[in-house]
Amino acid sequence: MKDLIDIQELSTGEINDLIETAKDIIQQPENYATRCSGKKLATLFYEPSTRTRLSFEAAMYELGGHVLGFSEANSSSAAKGESVSDTAKTVACFADIIAMRHPKEGAPFVASRAVPIPVINAGDGGHHHPTQTLTDLLTIAREKGRLDNLVIGCCGDLKFGRTVHSLIAAMSRYPGVRFVLISPEELKIPEPVREEILHKQNIPYSELSSLESAIPELDILYMTRVQRERFFNEADYVRLKDSYILSPDKLRPAKSDLTILHPLPRVNEISTAIDSDPRAAYFRQVANGKFIRMALILKLLEV
Repeated sequence: MKDLIDIQELSTGEINDLIETAKDIIQQPENYATRCSGKKLATLFYEPSTRTRLSFEAAMYELGGHVLGFSEANSSSAAKGESVSDTAKTVACFADIIAMRHPKEGAPFVASRAVPIPVINAGDGGHHHPTQTLTDLLTIAREKGRLDNLVIGCCGDLKFGRTVHSLIAAMSRYPGVRFVLISPEELKIPEPVREEILHKQNIPYSELSSLESAIPELDILYMTRVQRERFFNEADYVRLKDSYILSPDKLRPAKSDLTILHPLPRVNEISTAIDSDPRAAYFRQVANGKFIRMALILKLLEV
C-alpha cells in the first residue's frame, strides 16, 4: 500500500495491524521515538483544521521526524492558481510523505497519482476522512475491547458527514454490527452509502428522527455537528443546526457502558455538562488520533 485515500483500501487485517501497532506505541512510546529520524512529513491543509493537522504533526515529531507545510490555501501557491498536482510534485521534492486536506472531493487522489511518495487523505470535502475513521476504530477497540457485535448510533449530519460515511464503510466489515441512523429528513445518509455499503453487504440498519427513542439500545453514539461549510443556503443551516443536542437528561435511559464519540469540533450538539461523564470518550478519541497516525506513518514509510 503506497497511499491512504479511502478507508476501504485497507483490509480488515491491515486495520487490525494498525490498531495493534498503535496500542504498542501507547504502551512503549520509547521504542518508537527515533523510528522516523531524518524523515519529513508535509501537511498540505487547504481547509481549516485543529485536531487532524496537529495530531499529524505531533505524530511525526514523536516518531523523531520533521514537519513542513501550510495550514491554509491562502499561504500557499494555490492562491496564485497552482494546481493540486503541481503543488504535490513540488512538495515531493522536499518531503517523504504528504498529508492533505482539501475542500474538493478527489484532490488527495489526484495528488497521489502525481507523486512517488505516500499521500494520506486528511479529509476531502464531504467524501472521505480515513484517518479519522482509524481514530474512531482505535477508540472503539480500546473503549469496548472489540469491533464486532455492536449497535452503533450515528446522529446529526449524515448527508455531508464524511466521518460517518467512512465509519459505516469500515465497521460494516465486522460481524454483528448494526447501525441506527438518526437525522432530520434533509440530512439522511446519502444513497450511495445506503446502496453500496448497507444494502450490498446486507448490514442491518434503521433510520430514525428521534435521538431519545434510539439511545437505550446503543453501544456507541457517534454525534456529528451540522456543518455550515457544506450548506449552500444559510437559512437551511440555521433551521437544522440545533436538530440534536445531547444533554444529561437525554442520557438517562442510555446503557451504563455507552461510549459517546464525536469527531469534533462540536458547536452545541453535546452539552459541556456531559464532558465529565465517564461515557464521554471524545477527548480520549482525540488522543487516540495521534497514536493511530503514528502507526499509519510507519506503515506507509515502511519503517
